[in-house]
Amino acid sequence: MDGILVIDKPAGITSHDVVSRVRRILKTKRVGHTGTLDPFATGVMVIMVGQATRLAQFLDKDEKEYEALVRFGYETDTGDRTGSPKARVSASKSLMVSVDDVINVLDEFRGEIEQVPPMYSAKKIDGKKLYELARKGETIERKAVSVNIYKLEVLNEIGTKDLGPGTWDVGLSIVCSAGTYIRTLAEDIGRKVGKGAHLSELRRTRAGKFTLHQSFTLEQLEALPEPSTALIPMGEAVSHLPKYVLVDDRIAKTRNGMSTRVYQTTFTDGEVLQMVSSNGEVIAIGYYNEVENSVQPKVVLV
Repeated sequence: MDGILVIDKPAGITSHDVVSRVRRILKTKRVGHTGTLDPFATGVMVIMVGQATRLAQFLDKDEKEYEALVRFGYETDTGDRTGSPKARVSASKSLMVSVDDVINVLDEFRGEIEQVPPMYSAKKIDGKKLYELARKGETIERKAVSVNIYKLEVLNEIGTKDLGPGTWDVGLSIVCSAGTYIRTLAEDIGRKVGKGAHLSELRRTRAGKFTLHQSFTLEQLEALPEPSTALIPMGEAVSHLPKYVLVDDRIAKTRNGMSTRVYQTTFTDGEVLQMVSSNGEVIAIGYYNEVENSVQPKVVLV
């Protein structure tokens, strides 16, 4: 059982819980995922099953698309709705801020920006996950990282409403690079408009090429007569990579880890490639070596 499964994660459970449920439903232990979602968040989780788990390394850098509901009025200690509120702004100050003020600052967050990873995140520093330290009340210095925000727009359909003096929601549509912290983005936008903010809701609508339209809820997956029919062929995970077509007598050698010499190519040194058979079957994922003018398999699919 090898392939890709797109799950529409519900709120209230962890990404690990999703993986555990999929293992039970598919009756297989070899299940992983390409990116976590916080328990309160929903939407696209790309699940890798069987040999497809070996391809996760070629997917985790894909761009992500989200619909987020940002609540202005106060920050929380976690940066999202699950945390404890920090000091609220005064009602009089709230009168100085509007949705137009948010729209006016969004351009400052488009393109390449710097983000300081939040303490409540799975990022590891010196082998320790930040959220484990945060739960103990510890805060440590974190270096800013560069991320890209390709799209950032107000999305009226999911919110943008006044909740009374001092608090209101604004829906945002976001397309960003992998590794972007949406809760940090929400906080930084709030600070830029002079008012605290935190992430109230988050829904991932796309991870790379995989979208909600391809997804199954856990209940839908469990209800299928044969749940494995929900799997997408694992070659789809790497279909964005350039192809190198192997002649028939190199297929077995490739599966044994042997490199194949390339005589004419436009590949660049170190480029990641699909090594495929003449009928399109993915045999391995390899790297082009310019010095040896060859393709060396790194991940072989049996």
